[in-house]
Amino acid sequence: MFIVQNYPLAVSFCLVTMLCWGSWGNTQKLAAKTWRYELFYWDYVIGILLLSLIFGFTLGSMGDQGRGFTDDIAQVSSKNFWSAFTGGIIFNAANILLSASISLAGMSVAFPIGVGLALVLGVFINYFGAPKGDPVILFMGVALIVIAIILNGLASGKMSLGSEEKKTKKKGIIIAVCAGILMSFFYRFVASAMDLNNLENPMQGMLTPYGAFFIFSLGILGSNFIFNTVVMKKPFVGEPVSYSQYFKGNLSTHSVGILGGIIWGVGTVLSYIAAGKAGPAISYALGQGAPMIAALWGVFIWKEFKGASKQVNLLLTFMFILFIIGLAMIVISGGN
Repeated sequence: MFIVQNYPLAVSFCLVTMLCWGSWGNTQKLAAKTWRYELFYWDYVIGILLLSLIFGFTLGSMGDQGRGFTDDIAQVSSKNFWSAFTGGIIFNAANILLSASISLAGMSVAFPIGVGLALVLGVFINYFGAPKGDPVILFMGVALIVIAIILNGLASGKMSLGSEEKKTKKKGIIIAVCAGILMSFFYRFVASAMDLNNLENPMQGMLTPYGAFFIFSLGILGSNFIFNTVVMKKPFVGEPVSYSQYFKGNLSTHSVGILGGIIWGVGTVLSYIAAGKAGPAISYALGQGAPMIAALWGVFIWKEFKGASKQVNLLLTFMFILFIIGLAMIVISGGN
């Protein structure tokens, strides 16, 4: 299987993760013109599963290092299988909430609050689970990102909106906070199922990143039959939707959702591959710089802050600056 051999390449993979995690929401925004997010989400989950198989039978099966994809799946212990599977369940619950938040509050609000909160809590969880990197620099970088999240919330609160729109956005923010708390836990479950310290000769019963991602995606798919069915019948906003409506969607509509899952999946599997060299905390933290990317899409492409005052624009500018400095400190922490 393909293994990352140096820290700079691991960081590069983590930056691609950040781009992917911050960009998949664009596919939901595109689909939202004709397609409810609950229906979009089924295609998104299918895209993740397809991507896990593509990576498993390509990068996960090439070369003579490590353990091949099919052999990896065949030998996994029950404990590590369920750990990776549980990570998928937790992620799916969090991501459904995040998708709901995007539909209510927009990308430039939902991502910085939801995923930003997941970054902060997740770094602590992953670092103390597997310490790697300079903790002082790492947590200083995280602190700057916390401030950036707060600035984003202030900017959102200062937008002049109608009372109904404010109510909807407030609901989206509350859901984003819940999503962020849940999302901070999923990565640790997946990371603990992998032998990140010895990918060349992984311990028997433990997983490689490719096997772990496939089992993780099964957890997402399996739990989606419960979580998304509930949300379809009792949506956060709007009328209930049915499975018959899903099957009435055309090929292009379904393709957008599948593309969203593939984009997110590429970022996730690269994060797992990079974790062997960068460590779970740094790999996770860099990927979770996605809110900055999503906010850029939301502000400049989807015009979610169109007509904002100078004060709001100033808050957004400082948010971007602090996010960049915080991410740079996280990168530096791993080299010490």
